[in-house]
Amino acid sequence: MANSPASAQHDDDVLRDGFELGFTYTRSVGPVIGAFLTGLRDGKIVGIKGSNGKVICPPTEYDPQTSEELSEIVNLPSTGTVKTWSWISQPHKKHILTQPFAWALIQIDGADTSLLHKVDAGSEANMKTGMKVKVRWADDRRGFITDIACFEPA
Repeated sequence: MANSPASAQHDDDVLRDGFELGFTYTRSVGPVIGAFLTGLRDGKIVGIKGSNGKVICPPTEYDPQTSEELSEIVNLPSTGTVKTWSWISQPHKKHILTQPFAWALIQIDGADTSLLHKVDAGSEANMKTGMKVKVRWADDRRGFITDIACFEPA
């Protein structure tokens, strides 16, 4: 019956329109993440004091142990220590750095947690767990994690 002339005529009467599915949204970053991103824009790193007194960087809105809301922002220096790393000998097109670099967990001095970022050490032979690094700030800072262009040996 689906191929009958009557059903074909009926299909011609159906209104059709193109449709594109999309989920556009914006996120309000709030006071904690907002302070972190504003700090990056201004060339500063901040963390947040957890309920146990340890400093979390990047900061979180809630304590990872107690789920308590956190609010005590802590200013931190632009230096840290490589805790672990992985060398990227052939960067992908989507990587911001075009030369070989390391992805590393970096514990910012004064913080008790680590953040993931790039280290431009020049060569794999220069990378070491425990090495001191400092921030290389991006020339154009806008309040994104990419305001830290990368870390480099201190």
